[in-house]
Amino acid sequence: MSLPAREGARPELERRLLKRARHRITAQVAGAISVVLALAGVLVYCLMVHQQAASAERDLTAAVQRSPIAHPPPCLWLYALRPDGTVESSPGAPVALPVRAAMDQVATGRPPRVEEVQVDGRAYLIRTQRRGDATFQAVLDLRYQAAERRRLLHTLGGVEIGGLLAALLVGQVISRRAIAPLGEALARQRRFSADVSHELRGPLTRLHTRAQLLSRRLRGGTDPILLIDEVDQLVTGTRQLGEVVEDLLRSAEFQQLRRPFGPVDLALVASGLAVAESARAEAKGVTIEVRCEGPGDHVVRGVESALRRVVSALLDNALGHTRVGGHIWVTLSRDRDLVRLTVRDDGVGLDPAHTERLFTRFVGAGFGLGLALVREVVEGHHGTITADGRPGAGATFTVRLPADPAVTPPLWAPPAREPERRP
Repeated sequence: MSLPAREGARPELERRLLKRARHRITAQVAGAISVVLALAGVLVYCLMVHQQAASAERDLTAAVQRSPIAHPPPCLWLYALRPDGTVESSPGAPVALPVRAAMDQVATGRPPRVEEVQVDGRAYLIRTQRRGDATFQAVLDLRYQAAERRRLLHTLGGVEIGGLLAALLVGQVISRRAIAPLGEALARQRRFSADVSHELRGPLTRLHTRAQLLSRRLRGGTDPILLIDEVDQLVTGTRQLGEVVEDLLRSAEFQQLRRPFGPVDLALVASGLAVAESARAEAKGVTIEVRCEGPGDHVVRGVESALRRVVSALLDNALGHTRVGGHIWVTLSRDRDLVRLTVRDDGVGLDPAHTERLFTRFVGAGFGLGLALVREVVEGHHGTITADGRPGAGATFTVRLPADPAVTPPLWAPPAREPERRP
């Protein structure tokens, strides 16, 4: 599997894992809220049943002790067993009542009794108690309490369903907020791994090539004194590699380009990198030429190590797409408020219709990640980068950066010297 394919498969796997985690958190939050609502509903229902029972008991006790048989409280009926054995009842009382066995038992001196009975398919709560020389029986129809409990159950059911839907919504919001930092951390980790692998490739390649040439010359008997410049270039390359690593670590902590900007001479940066790449270019049979056009300095404000990475990536890209015997031209020029850096080669070229895709991570075929990082650094310095070219006719990358306002170019350029005329 190729690197872009692996990089494409990894985010997909991470998305599935994050999605699964969001669903799990949503289910847990919704389940917890639903359980709390259910427990609250059970508690409300139990309290209602207890209050109904207590209220029924109070009403029956009050009715059987004081209420007249002809005018009982609402939803209650009274029956009275007289000493002569006759039974009186309240108007509209059920004909299937009273419960004569209970009245006979209480009439013989037993204590009052409360019971729930089913008569003709209806439930009644009955209290039987003596009052004076008669035995009274108060009857409460329980269907009204049952209807209230059903209404409460329907209400609690609706609240539970609504609460479940709201819990799912709340769980979704909580899960997204909880997973977002994890997703961001995974994206940062993936981005950092990709940046490290691509940013270190160029400096390591330069160091390896120069070290190989140095080793070859030493083994060939070259006087070590003559190789001092090569060793110095090797030391400079290791220092620059350390700067790249430091910048990558700062980037991983979102601190890249937060370092104070300072003056950076792009001409010196380009010249130094051309020398650093000379060994690799020589090994490939490619010529690198640095030219400065127009008057004035080519100084911008920025982070030198980051801008060095920009030029290094452009040179590395040009070397990778230039044939043996080819040329690379690095040109610097300055308008009044703008410094322009152009890297042009006569290599395989590119399709101008797809130039924008070159700066997208892992989309530009053959161009890798480096150009995407170049754009990020350039835009972090308030500049722009463009690409142009044709298939088979080379490619040109142009970086435009704001010039350092502290360095003012001359208002006029010295006139070009006329060629000497031979007599």
